[in-house]
This record gives sequence, C-alpha cells and structure tokens, in this order.
Amino acid sequence: MSESYKKAGVDVEAGYQAVDLMKKHVQRTMRPEVIGGLGSFAGLFDISGMSYTHPVLVTGTDGVGTKLKLAFEMDKHDTIGIDVVAMCVNDIVAQGADPLLFLDYIACGKNEPEKIEQIVKGIADGCEQSRCALVGGETAEMPGMYDEDEYDLAGFVVGMADKDQLISGSGIQPGDALIGLPSSGVHSNGFSLVRRIIEDKNLDLHTTYSGFTKPLGEELLTPTKLYTQPIQSLKQSVSVKGLAHVTGGGFYENIPRTLPGGLGVRLKQDSWNVPAIFDFLQDKGALPIEDMLGVFNMGIGMVAVVAEEESKAALDSLKEHGEDASLIGYVTADEGIYWS
Repeated sequence: MSESYKKAGVDVEAGYQAVDLMKKHVQRTMRPEVIGGLGSFAGLFDISGMSYTHPVLVTGTDGVGTKLKLAFEMDKHDTIGIDVVAMCVNDIVAQGADPLLFLDYIACGKNEPEKIEQIVKGIADGCEQSRCALVGGETAEMPGMYDEDEYDLAGFVVGMADKDQLISGSGIQPGDALIGLPSSGVHSNGFSLVRRIIEDKNLDLHTTYSGFTKPLGEELLTPTKLYTQPIQSLKQSVSVKGLAHVTGGGFYENIPRTLPGGLGVRLKQDSWNVPAIFDFLQDKGALPIEDMLGVFNMGIGMVAVVAEEESKAALDSLKEHGEDASLIGYVTADEGIYWS
C-alpha cells in the first residue's frame, strides 16, 4: 500500500481488514437471487424468477441523523445499523413494497475495523429482520472531514411490488379505521431536540433514571423497529388502504401523507401505551403535547388504514404475529388531525 496515503490519514490495510470482518455478517443476509459475493464493483440481484405480475421497483434512502452523536458518546455501535435499515425499509413498506436489497454508506474520520464491523453487524441484523439482502456498500475513510471517533451512516433500499398492490391511500374514505403498530421507542427522529434536553438539563447518559431499567443512553439507542413482517402478514389478512410511517414530523406530518385531499383523522387519546421515554422527555424538556406529537412517534411507529368492518380482523392478525396493535382512531371528512 502507499505509505504516503497512510501518512495522509487513510489506512487501506485497515479497510481490507474491515471488509474481512464484515463478511460473516453480510453472508447472513443472502437471498437466492443474489449473484456473486462481496467485493465486486457492484451488487447483482436476479429478479427474473420472482412471481410479480406487473413488477414496480420501489426505492428509499435515509440516514440516522444526530442519533449517531449518542452512539459516539456511549461508544456503542452494534445497533445503529438497524436504525439505518429501518429508516429506509419502513418507508418502502409503507408503499406496499417487499424489500429486496440494501446498500450502506459509512464515512468515517478513521477506519477502525472492529468499530466498522459492529456497525455492519447492525445493518445485517436489520436486513435479516426485513428479509432483504445486503449486497454492497462503501466505507470511506475521510480524515479532515470527520473527527477520528466520528462517522456518518446512510442507506439505500430497493423493493418491489405488483403495480395493483401498491398502497397509495387513494381508496381511503371517512369511517375507515386507524390501526396503530407500536414503536420500540424514539426510533431515529427528533434527536436534535433530545440532545438539547440532555444538554440543558445536564442529564447523564450513563445514569439509570427512575422508571427505566437501563441507562438513559442505552434507552435512547434502542433501535428503530422494522415493520416488514407484520405488514406483510396484515396484507394477507385484510385490504390495507393506507400506511403511514411515523417518522420526522410525528403524527401531524406523517398521517396526512397517506390520506386523500380533504380528509382528516380523529385519534382516540389513551388508546395505546406511550413508552416511558416520551413522558421523561416531555417532563425534562417542559414540552407541550403539541410539540411531542409533532416531533416524536409517541409509541406508534406505523399506522395502517383499513375499512372499519375489517378492523377486528386486522387487530387479530397483528396480535397473532406478536404485535400489540391498537385501534387508535378513524378517518373523518374534516381535514386535519383531531383528538377525542
């Protein structure tokens, strides 16, 4: 390797070592459609044998945002990869797609192979949970762009759906039921506000506060939940008219994204369990409930819209698959989000 390049801050040998360490994790995600292995210039995926009548590719890309800052402070990197997969995959699942393949991008100040392996382990875990193959990626060592202990993380997912099975929300009408699927916690949105609360109130990430069973930092690093399998099961049981992935913007921004123009929703207060972390953040930050609902998922990570007469079947199907889903409201003819 070039000693000059190493002196400039880029260790190619460390890159080779990182690839060797991550191979066993990548291998766990393989599907029969993947052609070749890790290390080629591009990832290959054979769709010729798939049973879609009118296949449509559905794509998504996202990152983890400033949740990464907590991973740096906690020196915990084995779950943040799940977050980046979930942020991408949940978006295409909300359009009715089945995830097929995933690619990642890691940019770091210094390539520490063991740390890179932990990040990729998380990515592979997320891919396994969502049944998609990790077919490639890029690890870029960028001294001078990032501090040595920092990195950025982004992902890209490709999925597929039959054209007539895409979920657009166009068939939603007043009276339809809203089924809420629980989140695993804060997920990967609102962390700029979370970090401000931590700083303003001088909170310690390593302290286990009242109401929690683990340190605050670990609680906040709980990985984003993946909804691939419960939504696939739900689609086999009922006709899903719309799906809303509750990410940045909380309820107020994301639920309207699946509704036809002119419609709104009425949500039932106390119809689901709000995880303790949200009460903690609201209390410490002295935040009004409107801010909480407009920033965080408040315990609901995905909302499915089904006909009212199918709501019980939807709940039964989800509960059969371990989802503590709830009927959280109904679609209304009045535009906006209302509470009762």
